[in-house]
Amino acid sequence: MTGNAPDSKINADILIVGGGSAGVLLAARLSENPTRSVLLIEAGEEAIDPDIWVPSAWPALQGRSYDWDYRTEPQAGTAGRVHRWARGRIVGGSSCLHAMGYMRGHPQDFTAWAEATGDPRWSWNGLLSAFQANEDREFTGRIGGPLPVHNTEAEVSPLTRAFIAAGEALGLPRLDGHNDGLMIGVTPNAMNIREGKRVTAADAWLTPQVRARANLTIVTGARAKRIVLNTNLVSHVEVIGKDGPARISADRVVLSAGSLESPALLMRSGIGPRDVLAAAGIDCLIDMPEIGRNLQDHLLGAGNLYATRRHLPPSRLQHSESMAYMKAGNFNAVGQPDIVVGCGVAPIVSECFQAPEAGTAYSLLFGVTHPTSRGSVRITGPEIGDRLIIDPGYLQTDGDRQLFRQALEAAREIGHSDELAAWRDRELYPGSLGSRAEVDEFIAKASITHHHPCGTCRMGKDESAVVDADLRVRSIDNLYVVDASVMPALTSGPIHAAVLAIAETFAGTMTGAGG
Repeated sequence: MTGNAPDSKINADILIVGGGSAGVLLAARLSENPTRSVLLIEAGEEAIDPDIWVPSAWPALQGRSYDWDYRTEPQAGTAGRVHRWARGRIVGGSSCLHAMGYMRGHPQDFTAWAEATGDPRWSWNGLLSAFQANEDREFTGRIGGPLPVHNTEAEVSPLTRAFIAAGEALGLPRLDGHNDGLMIGVTPNAMNIREGKRVTAADAWLTPQVRARANLTIVTGARAKRIVLNTNLVSHVEVIGKDGPARISADRVVLSAGSLESPALLMRSGIGPRDVLAAAGIDCLIDMPEIGRNLQDHLLGAGNLYATRRHLPPSRLQHSESMAYMKAGNFNAVGQPDIVVGCGVAPIVSECFQAPEAGTAYSLLFGVTHPTSRGSVRITGPEIGDRLIIDPGYLQTDGDRQLFRQALEAAREIGHSDELAAWRDRELYPGSLGSRAEVDEFIAKASITHHHPCGTCRMGKDESAVVDADLRVRSIDNLYVVDASVMPALTSGPIHAAVLAIAETFAGTMTGAGG
């Protein structure tokens, strides 16, 4: 760690491990109290690549030096494929790396959270104040939050306008957005963009004024190796920094390293499933079988591809400009969605298919909003360089496979509508499909991650939950987890808004508690 001798000792009131979306929000909010010292450590560096701020460039960011670039285990449900999971290793985390769509979710998504925890703070109504505190929504008059939620209506592609018209013609409501409690319907996606540029979580919360606070320290290139316990308290955290090892002691330790690294750090510290720790050569200090389990992720079929009748101009935004949420088999149904079809203003396909040249084709992406398949993440050894075994368990349930078939059907019904006739020359993929086996084979080859891993340190009131409703790790008084890993279940759409609301809720609780 810069400026510290090897194996140096550092003290802080609050240590935040991980400078992704949740971590940077917490660093800003918890350092508002000038009497409290806050230390944020991040394995990556500050964002400097200019492509990060170009909205349409995001697919090309994957695999660069600030991407963890994880690999899953081969997935039986997706034709034995290994999936690359891009996650941000950078201040700002994955908000620097992925698409900028911002969707709170459906109110019923959070009913499951409130029921799991027995705490109304995690309901839709309980989280509303956190969502509102985070958001700057000029088009609704709700101004003041750090993160712009940009209405893209005026900038979407003419193809997207035709897609929206097709959804309406089939019976989907035309929504003003996906952030006011309604999800079923079609609308341009709101995005975290300001004046044509991406706004990362670090841009929003770690402003120059915040970074100048004397009580806030941000250390990059530093990775937590192990949490050391003294009975029911964290004694210190062992960290490997640029100048060697260091030990950091703090009154409170908050893990915001994400759905893979937060459970991995706990397991490397002897906190986790006894059998997994034994296989990795680690003594089990606290047997917590659920750590690393309950892994969930959204898949998208990429895709239902169409050749264009004329040149398709590139997206001015980020390629995926509109998501249509719906009930499977019924465009007129209301409530919580179970499938989604997205409009891709580009030839977006999985690695199993050949993509035509840009401007000559477009994709309709399709997926399941609440998959029931569950996976896990496990460590293989005690060192930070030891490989993680990431097994998302994609498409393992009959329910997920059936809903995916219906999502593909919905995409093709929209894709073949009269409203898209001016753009559609012919369908390229999947083409003619006969048996259910052929449909399933296409889905297996087309499915890609939607980049929403969560659930591996789930919150709950039951004894097997990893953290309680206050996000405190069970059996440890001063250790918390605040990131997507605590989500008991996926929200209907992208999870970034929910992750930020989790962090804001925790920050509000900590601020209210003082200290």
